Amino acid sequence: MLQSIEKDNYSNIKTISTEILFACTLCPRECKVNRFKKTGYCGMPANVFGARAALHLWEEPCITGKDGSGTVFFTGCTLRCVFCQNHPIANGSVGKEITIEHLSTIFLSLQDKGATNINLVTPTHYVPQIVKALIIAKQNGLTIPIVYNTSGYEKISTLKLLDGYVDVYLPDFKYMDENLALRYSNAKDYPSIAKEAIKEMVRQVGTPVFENDRIKRGVIVRHLVLPGHRTDSKKILRYLSETYHDTIYLSIMNQFTPLDGLSNYPEINRKVTKREYNDVIDFAIELGITNAFIQEGQTANESFIPEFSFEGI
Repeated sequence: MLQSIEKDNYSNIKTISTEILFACTLCPRECKVNRFKKTGYCGMPANVFGARAALHLWEEPCITGKDGSGTVFFTGCTLRCVFCQNHPIANGSVGKEITIEHLSTIFLSLQDKGATNINLVTPTHYVPQIVKALIIAKQNGLTIPIVYNTSGYEKISTLKLLDGYVDVYLPDFKYMDENLALRYSNAKDYPSIAKEAIKEMVRQVGTPVFENDRIKRGVIVRHLVLPGHRTDSKKILRYLSETYHDTIYLSIMNQFTPLDGLSNYPEINRKVTKREYNDVIDFAIELGITNAFIQEGQTANESFIPEFSFEGI
């Protein structure tokens, strides 16, 4: 279907090659499978699948805005952390097919509803198709910022396909310790990959730009504090502070939610304590970090997990 869409309907669009999908290397896993015939680590074929497209109110204030972020949750994931809050879509069990043309109309519909931005959640394995949809949408009046919401496990070559199309990068920096990355995300190379990815993101969009307290351009790096792993969190904060100073924003989160399936990981099968989180925040203050968002109160619950009912899809 994707092949016929390209050939029959969109020959006038700026060329964005999807040939990579015949031997996919979009993410660091580099499965090299033909996604028109089978799936790789992400679990998804060449066709785009999504689970929800709606105004989302639970992002950082500068992303949520007044009416919400126009968030599109894509099905599949290149990382698949054992503690993933979006596991029904990450593992590919929930999703509805979306053509490139329809994806472009989803973007425009979210803008019409007053979305502060278009927020692409877990989009890595669909980057060529998303860029095509963005081109169509921009030709038809899409003007709000584009947010690329990612695990941070990104190849430079894939990020370069987004140069000029993404305004705000919202990557995670999950681990500095390779052993943690291997245990919880089956990606021992995550720390080195994330470092280079964030460097490329900053190169593309530069220092954050705000307008009426809404981010229009820039990088916000998220870090979710894991139970029992304050030391790793501190290493991440030190690295980001010393490397980027005030050229990025940080979002330090305490919302870790122990869902079903963590029985084999007893060390993280609990919520982050107030003491743990406060210790990490105090360390950020000691480092002189000022460009940061923190979470207050009891946020470690399932209120951050939307219902994946195909709304807006």
